[in-house]
Amino acid sequence: MTQESDLTALFRANFELCEIGPGQTVAVLSEGELLPEYRAASLSAVSALGAEALDINIPTDDAQDASHRIANLGENPLSQHPEAVQQCMDADMVVDHILLLFSHEQIEMQKAGTRILMIVEPVEILERLFPSTELRRRVEAAEQKFAAAKTLRFTNEAGSDVTYRLGGKPMLTEYGYTTKPGRWDHWPGGFIASLAAENGVDGRVVMAPGDIVFPLKSYIQDATEFIIKDGWVKEINGDKQAAELCQFMDGYEDPRAYAVSHIGWGLNEKCVWNPELPGIGMDGRAHYGNVLFSLGPDTEFGGDNDTPCHLDLPMQNCNLWLDDELIVEGGEVVPAEMRA
Repeated sequence: MTQESDLTALFRANFELCEIGPGQTVAVLSEGELLPEYRAASLSAVSALGAEALDINIPTDDAQDASHRIANLGENPLSQHPEAVQQCMDADMVVDHILLLFSHEQIEMQKAGTRILMIVEPVEILERLFPSTELRRRVEAAEQKFAAAKTLRFTNEAGSDVTYRLGGKPMLTEYGYTTKPGRWDHWPGGFIASLAAENGVDGRVVMAPGDIVFPLKSYIQDATEFIIKDGWVKEINGDKQAAELCQFMDGYEDPRAYAVSHIGWGLNEKCVWNPELPGIGMDGRAHYGNVLFSLGPDTEFGGDNDTPCHLDLPMQNCNLWLDDELIVEGGEVVPAEMRA
């Protein structure tokens, strides 16, 4: 078990990358009795770096851990506490131990210029996937290429061939720390993602055995096919798992669960391809050379689809092109500026 002093040192090392220091106000946002050691370590590390630490703990009798919240995005107790939202909007930075991802409250904070770092993963994951300036450099190199492209296409030997028409949508860069006003990140991270233009995805995605389904934290057992037209999944074909996926999505009673969301690829060479690891699955999402195919909400990218049903579907051994440039080939990152 990591001692609190060790945890404070670990958090302080990340906060130094975030350039936290004197003259800044940092809100440490927590919920009830969830992650009390993270709350304490964050407050201590922020203070040690000379910034003003605000302890914002949202009382709740029904605290939901990160694994539940990642499967029900947008739900959080902060919506009942507008004064706490305002405190966060007034701060220079928020350390999020609640998991505000894809929530309206997070978007409000970012629009106010508050930068946000989400920390909800187990200590063993935080330590193994500790961020670096080198990872940031490679993710930002990917961002430059992605932002300039007009199309993204990916294929695999299982039969995938899908094209995203791009249209200048916001980029999501994750490298595990944040220094820029209004910018969100997640420790751990290590990938790039964005959206297609409206109705801009057509083709066929076939997940192969060994690919991963989040938040279900399971491997694909049999080939599962998604038929996509105008940015919507029209059919999911396959064996038992395909039916289970449809049942899972239909359980939210929201047809927007079938909307295609973000697309991107992983750049973190420290990640392990194993959905059963503790935490919410960043190893699979950020795994070096994956293609991350996603369905559901898009508010993180400025869209208005706030369905709580979010499927992240990391896939191995794909080929991915931006315009005519090969970016990932058989699960290996090609451009020198992105390679580990």
